[in-house]
Amino acid sequence: MTCICSVPKSHSGVKSIAVRVLATTDLHMHMLGYDYFADRPSGRLGLSRAAALIARARQTARNCLLFDNGDGLQGSPMGDYLAEMDDIGARQPHPAIAAMNALGYDAATIGNHDFSFGLGFLRRTLEGAEFPVVSTNLRPHHPLPVQAHALLTRQFHDDQGRTHALRIGVLGFLPPQTVEWERGLKAEIEVQDILLAARTGIAALREQGAELIVALAHSGIGALAPAPMMENAATALAALPGIDVVIAGHTHRVFPSADHPQGPGIDARRGTLAGKPAVMPGFWGSHLGVIDLRLEPLAQGWRIADFTCRAEPVGADEDHPAVTGPALSAHRQTLRHFRRRIGRTERPLSSYFSLIGEDPGLRLVAMAQRWHVRRALRGTRWQDLPILSAVAPFRAGGRGGPQHYTDVPAGRLTLRNIADLYLFPNRICAIRLTGAELCEWLERSASMFLRIEPGKPDQPLIDPEFPSYNFDIIDGLGWQIDLSRPPRYAPDGKLAHPDSHRICALTHRMRPVAPDQPFILVTNSYRLSDSGLFAPVTAGRPVLLDSSCPTREVLRRYVAQRRVLAPNPRAGWSFRPLPGTSVLFETGPAAAGHLDGLSTPVEPAGIAPDGFLRLRLHL
Repeated sequence: MTCICSVPKSHSGVKSIAVRVLATTDLHMHMLGYDYFADRPSGRLGLSRAAALIARARQTARNCLLFDNGDGLQGSPMGDYLAEMDDIGARQPHPAIAAMNALGYDAATIGNHDFSFGLGFLRRTLEGAEFPVVSTNLRPHHPLPVQAHALLTRQFHDDQGRTHALRIGVLGFLPPQTVEWERGLKAEIEVQDILLAARTGIAALREQGAELIVALAHSGIGALAPAPMMENAATALAALPGIDVVIAGHTHRVFPSADHPQGPGIDARRGTLAGKPAVMPGFWGSHLGVIDLRLEPLAQGWRIADFTCRAEPVGADEDHPAVTGPALSAHRQTLRHFRRRIGRTERPLSSYFSLIGEDPGLRLVAMAQRWHVRRALRGTRWQDLPILSAVAPFRAGGRGGPQHYTDVPAGRLTLRNIADLYLFPNRICAIRLTGAELCEWLERSASMFLRIEPGKPDQPLIDPEFPSYNFDIIDGLGWQIDLSRPPRYAPDGKLAHPDSHRICALTHRMRPVAPDQPFILVTNSYRLSDSGLFAPVTAGRPVLLDSSCPTREVLRRYVAQRRVLAPNPRAGWSFRPLPGTSVLFETGPAAAGHLDGLSTPVEPAGIAPDGFLRLRLHL
């Protein structure tokens, strides 16, 4: 989406400089315009498609800067394959770094997922960069090819064609929670509070003569008011004196955008955070961030006199050679590797109906997790406790758009399908919880749904601010969700309605769950971190297993052992009946071909303006 602003104009009689700042973020190793999960080309993603926008943007602006905002190395089968081969730096540079070198990036920062394959892999990868990699709040215990800040000197031309040497300071930030999310990092690095590190970095850059400071914030757009160790600190960061431009990321949103929420310090139409120009250019190469600055001279240095901001969506351009050159060989090898057959499914595995309780792929992941933990705890004092399995859909529309769903047809299962079913390199973990604690877990998950007024038709079901990856179901339990009650928790995990309880009729093996009844819950390493929606439930609970084995590898082993699978699509939960009440929810348009297989009757209700299929569900 493009913000609605006037194009900056030169001020008559005053020399000024027009500078265009270009930015990518959260590429997640989507180098080419190719959807590995669907195994087909895509015109809506990929650095190679964004590179076409970069080239055009440079053609119409004499003075340009290009930055990347982190999370570029993990998140696609190509990224997984390159990490598995682990020959980066030994024979050739990492394709992502080689492409960024070819495109002439001025600087980049790192995100939390760039640590997913270990510090050794990250170090070898970044050693190939021909541009500075900055991370202001990172404190590694051993050297990394990363610097706290960078001072770029660029020759820019003003409106009269005269040349000026501008000193541009660059800061970079990643979430402090990174050390909790990635195993073993606490012993290797420290990550400071973003705002604390920023103040030190600003002072250092100003002392070195920086005339403009750009913050590469791998951090979401959150509250204006500062708080210690903020994960989403972009707005509070922008409010600091000395920060001139903010590139945000991490949360995979588009900013500026008509769809982005407004709030204190957040102008989602003009594209400002705390009054400063800012962009967040989506994810997977879906958008290019463009900030056009008009700089005017001061007695010392320059000031931003005017600006426009936009997040420009990529189109179906041909893949840019600066990216295809470094990436094409790895792309072909990735396809050969991930097309290998490992099993067979007797029914389609799709996530179109995850949010109304039908997702056979999610059940398959839950079954694999339980299988692994049951074997791991055999012979321990925990082996006789009932084992439950918590899973959440990763690809269920939302910010990813109407094509962002898992859709595996019946038939052969390949490694590509396994990557589709489980996107992230999380590890399998198991903790001990009581029935009361499990109920609170489900209450947090039930924040996905809006409050529904009984007897009213066609009410929206899903809270768009609640990401699907936080919608945990617990396989092995049965329960109902009473939508007539307000959600107990807000999407950010804060207690919103203390007296409200949506979860009712909680059962295990058809018997009511007692508040003090003990269970083993299989979950993942991200859930056991000290941040996120479920942190208050997991904090201090006994950890029975903290496996080194990634969930995706367990899923692969389970499928390979069983060979032929037919997971039941129906989860153990349902909505509490509300007679005379209907809700509308959105899913991918391809879901229309799967309606006959649903156990819950739904009715098509048209296509939404953003391309999603609307379905009506009678409660």
